[in-house]
Amino acid sequence: MSKRVVTISALAGVALLGGAGAYAFAGESGSNGSAGPEVTKASVAYVAPGKDKDGSLTFTARVADGSGVRNLKVLAWPASMAPAPDAGDMAHTESATCEPTGTSGDEAALCTYKVKVTTAEAAESPKGAWHVAVLASAKDGGRTFAPKAAGFTVKG
Repeated sequence: MSKRVVTISALAGVALLGGAGAYAFAGESGSNGSAGPEVTKASVAYVAPGKDKDGSLTFTARVADGSGVRNLKVLAWPASMAPAPDAGDMAHTESATCEPTGTSGDEAALCTYKVKVTTAEAAESPKGAWHVAVLASAKDGGRTFAPKAAGFTVKG
């Protein structure tokens, strides 16, 4: 089983006490020499599974780049995991759904990633601090990796 599958499996079982982020990240240049996409207003929310109902983990962030937003890859990982994921690990993770935010002129998108959490998955998840890593890609090839775009705590 790959590290990605193990981490995604672990992600599905979180029990959040609290977490959110108001972080901004900028990354490597695209083909036209501009800076990579900017990731702002990152936040994470968790709904614990109930007796007869699945829970969910939802991550949202605003991503902006002058060339437009191609995608946002998302990976939740326990802080106890060593080594921490890097940009290369993000290649095979799942993408958020990104929707344009309007006519702001900066080619911005609101990106949302949501995953179902079952009771069995929640029981198997590591307890303690967790982070959400993201890799934002622009249409011009610029990229921004943020290993700790948002954080939360899994209740023990």
